[in-house]
Amino acid sequence: MNQQDKVAQLKMHLDGFMARLEKMDPSETSLQDIDQLINLVEKMEENLK
Repeated sequence: MNQQDKVAQLKMHLDGFMARLEKMDPSETSLQDIDQLINLVEKMEENLK
């Protein structure tokens, strides 16, 4: 995968991450929800290597 493809994929993942984050209600957010968000960020980081 070339650098342009990696950047495009990262943008797509970040858009999905932000959409999910914006939909979350802080008063209803569980630790599991936060763990899932952290896992998404870790996967994005791995994909950039």
